[in-house]
Amino acid sequence: MNKSGSGSGEKIRVLIVDDHAMVRQGLRTFLELQDASTLPIEVTGEAANGIQAVELARSMQPDIVLLDLVMPEMDGIQATPKIIECSPRSRVIILTSFGEEDKVLPAIRAGAQGYLLKDIPPHELVQAVREVYLGRVQLHPEIAKKLMAAVAAKKEEPATSHAATRTENGLTEREQEVLHLIADGMNNREIGEKLVISEKTVKTHVSSILSKLHLDDRTQAAIYALRHGLTADKN
Repeated sequence: MNKSGSGSGEKIRVLIVDDHAMVRQGLRTFLELQDASTLPIEVTGEAANGIQAVELARSMQPDIVLLDLVMPEMDGIQATPKIIECSPRSRVIILTSFGEEDKVLPAIRAGAQGYLLKDIPPHELVQAVREVYLGRVQLHPEIAKKLMAAVAAKKEEPATSHAATRTENGLTEREQEVLHLIADGMNNREIGEKLVISEKTVKTHVSSILSKLHLDDRTQAAIYALRHGLTADKN
C-alpha cells in the first residue's frame, strides 16, 4: 500500500496484541493521547494472544499490529505470517521484552516490519509506528546490531541459489555481488577492496540496489538478504 503524509481524516489504525491487559491499556491510552496533527493514531482493537490477533486482523484490516512475542495459544512468531496472509495491508511491529537472536531472526523472516523492545521511550514508539506505517523498517538499536552481526556471520550459499535470486530481483551480477558483501557486514571501502573497484563505484551500486529493491538503508538490505536466502546458517 502506498502511504503518504497525513491527509484529511487519515488515521493510523492500530491493533494491540499482548497477553497482559495492563500493557494493552497502557499502550492504548498513550497512543491515543498523541498529537493528532501529524498522522493521528487510533487503536481499533486489542487481542490477548495470536489466535485472537489473526481473527481481529482479518476482520479489522488494521494498518499496524503491535505484537507481543511470548503469548499463550499462539505466539507472535507464529501469528505474524498468518496476520500478513489474512490482512496483507497490515504491517507488524514486534514489541517485546526479548531480544535474543533466536527470536529476532525468526520474527524478521516471518515478515515483521519492526522489532522493538519494551524499554523503548514512549515517544520513540509513536515515531516507530508512524515510520512503519510509511513503509520503513524500524529496529531497536540493539536489535539492529544483533541482526547485522547475525547476517555477517552467515556463510555463502551455492552460486545456483544466488543466480535464481538475481533473476527475481532485477539486480545486475555486480549489484548482486555488492548485496552479498553488504549482507556479510562489509562497508563501502571493504567492498571496493574486495571487488577491486573504487569506493565511489560501490556507492553507486549500493544506491542502485536500494532503489531497485525499494529499500531505505543497508540494514534493510541485510534484512532483504536474510529473508531471500542470500545467507546460510552456520550449522
